[in-house]
Amino acid sequence: MTSFAVPESIAAHARRFYVEGGTPVPPRPAATVLLLRPDESGRSGFEVYVIRRAASMTFGGMYAFPGGSVDPGDSEVRLDWSGPDAAGWGDRLGLAPGAAQAVVCAAAREVFEEAGVLLAGPDHGTVVGDVSGDEWERARQALVNRHTRFADLLRDCRLTLRSDLLLPWSRWVTPEFEPRRFDTYFFVALLPAGQRPRDVSGEADRTTWIRPADALARVAAGEMSMLPPTLVTLTELGACPDLAGVPVAAAARTPATPVMPRLAETEDGTPHFVLDQT
Repeated sequence: MTSFAVPESIAAHARRFYVEGGTPVPPRPAATVLLLRPDESGRSGFEVYVIRRAASMTFGGMYAFPGGSVDPGDSEVRLDWSGPDAAGWGDRLGLAPGAAQAVVCAAAREVFEEAGVLLAGPDHGTVVGDVSGDEWERARQALVNRHTRFADLLRDCRLTLRSDLLLPWSRWVTPEFEPRRFDTYFFVALLPAGQRPRDVSGEADRTTWIRPADALARVAAGEMSMLPPTLVTLTELGACPDLAGVPVAAAARTPATPVMPRLAETEDGTPHFVLDQT
């Protein structure tokens, strides 16, 4: 069974929650996206885009992937859509069609808001190129400030949401003792040609491209901090020899099955997380 060390502060908080008979907060639906690109150093393999959450954010100081909560506007039904329909996504994610569409829209919206990468195109077979210009930035800011909805942005720009570029990978639920909980669907996506992620959200204080194995080595050396969902996902992704192997691996996975870290203790009382999969 996979286990992870737990800081004593978190363990103490969890113990209080259980001793006092705390009631778990319902988790909010969320989505996160692992952007991938070929290794630009010339080596075989690929890199993943990670961000370090600013200290003022939830899970500040931790490296993670672009993502966030589902927004009410993500359930907008008037979308030009490429890829599985809402019912098809619902079957894959274990959700009702409307809820599945909201999760997929949240994934595409969040990666645009937080990284400036737009998974959309003029038709069902293309993707927009560079979206770093002033006009695109104004559109992104309007989205971030909730002055417009993602569906409206796509409609106004006459773009199709390329849901087929998102490959569902896993589903993680925040431990029940945390005051803020998320039911997060993880997706992987290849960085579209001509686009470059940008640190535009204000929610990160550092961003970088890194090979999964290198990221795990830096965590082991104490140079990077990551929560179990990020660590496990990088480990799983690192088992793919190249980008061509990622869709094959994704197709064989069960992203509807939730995984939730659970607090446990060794015989000597050392706290650690174990992973419950239901």
